[in-house]
Amino acid sequence: MNGGDRVDVVANTRIAGEGRELLAHPDVETDGVYDVWVGDGRISDIAPAGALRRRGGVLDAQGAWLVPGLWDHHVHSLQWALAQTRLSVEHAASPGEAAWAVRAADVRSDGRRVGVRVRDGLWTEPPSLAVLDEATGEVPTYLVNSDLHSVWLNSAAFRREGVVPPDATGILREEPAFAVQAILNAVPQPDEDAALDRVVRQAAARGVVGIQDLEIAWNADRWRHRVARGHDALRVRFDVYPHDLGRAIAEGLVTGQALDGGGLVQAGMLKVISDGSLGTRTAATSQPYPGGHDHGVVAVGPEELVELVTRAAGAGIATTVHAIGDVANRHALDAFAAADVPGRIEHAQLVARSDLPRFARLGVSASVQPEHALDDRDLVERSWDAQTAVAYPLRELAEADATVLLGSDAPVAPLDPWISMAAAVFRARDGGEAWRPHQALDARTALAASTDGGSTGGARILPGGRADLVLVAHDPLAASAERLRAMPVHATLLGGRITHLA
Repeated sequence: MNGGDRVDVVANTRIAGEGRELLAHPDVETDGVYDVWVGDGRISDIAPAGALRRRGGVLDAQGAWLVPGLWDHHVHSLQWALAQTRLSVEHAASPGEAAWAVRAADVRSDGRRVGVRVRDGLWTEPPSLAVLDEATGEVPTYLVNSDLHSVWLNSAAFRREGVVPPDATGILREEPAFAVQAILNAVPQPDEDAALDRVVRQAAARGVVGIQDLEIAWNADRWRHRVARGHDALRVRFDVYPHDLGRAIAEGLVTGQALDGGGLVQAGMLKVISDGSLGTRTAATSQPYPGGHDHGVVAVGPEELVELVTRAAGAGIATTVHAIGDVANRHALDAFAAADVPGRIEHAQLVARSDLPRFARLGVSASVQPEHALDDRDLVERSWDAQTAVAYPLRELAEADATVLLGSDAPVAPLDPWISMAAAVFRARDGGEAWRPHQALDARTALAASTDGGSTGGARILPGGRADLVLVAHDPLAASAERLRAMPVHATLLGGRITHLA
């Protein structure tokens, strides 16, 4: 079989996850190997291998494991695509190292030089405009923080954008940083198309069948353009931001509304950024950051947040709130309670213990990125050591019956659900010591949280279920950390159609 072919039977497969137990029958000897029949985009039947005559397109799994199609519940699609073409300075240990490293980045056709993945929160000395100017000269140069919440510019870049440096660091944070990134992401349409095509293929090759796209842009037109170009490899739910909420309402967009005839691309949620980030030290916290009285940034206050959630709900649009610090998480939960609607919180990296049970009680899902915990472990110990709330409370959220959704926040972490699952389950990488292992998820919960519906309602391989399926080399419920991170994906099916075949 080939990519694009429709599959009628996935033959000789082992089923991972909850579906396997539900299919077990004491009177049927299967050796754990099944044939999974597909029709009209759904699973039509499951039988012991060879029990029914196989017809049509047969994909022989040869004993490989079948799992539900995977979702990345938090992606910035264009930024992820473009980041792969940009120079990373993530290994720089000082401002000087980062400044001189970015000189190796190609100067773009528009005269700008762009580097990514700055991690200045771990540097022992602060960035400075003078250091960046010395290394980069008169070429407008931009270094984007790994968390996307700040950009370090040289003087030539400030002149290019008509912006006055806010201080001697040369760093723009939050809204001004987002505005500069929008300029950097405005590449020629053919370049954007090529970059998106590439990452969509990469995602399918890792078993991804769907993403939630939180790109800070008017995503409706972007995805209409991609649908017109023939996009058919992923399910997509795209979000809108408060500055475009009026436009979304005027166009009649509602959560779940399809842009295409097949329903692959749908309107998602209103995304509200209510505070900053840990890496930029702007997440809103109840206890101050080290060295002063700074509690981070409340970008959207409680009253405005209630108004946004209520307005969106009245137009049929659900809301998700970016909330990293414990103050921001409480404000978000309070807003959903006041508006009396369910919702979702992105990140939930620092949550007061008294707020953990409110997620389930209010019907608020927790969209979390486990790989961030490993990236930020040293930063948490340094910047949040005095915090009394719980940092990266994965297990505590799950045990409180919250719906947990796993994602990457790509380009902050790679768009690869296997990496996210491994981080959630093992809380370590590269053979290192597990960080706060008491917050680890069990493998079954992590797998469910990586599917549509999340940890409390994840996809199952059962008759009637959607035929979004992935064939992999190992049982993910029994795989080691190394095997889980590097899981070989043999095939990905979207509604029974092959989008990846190794």
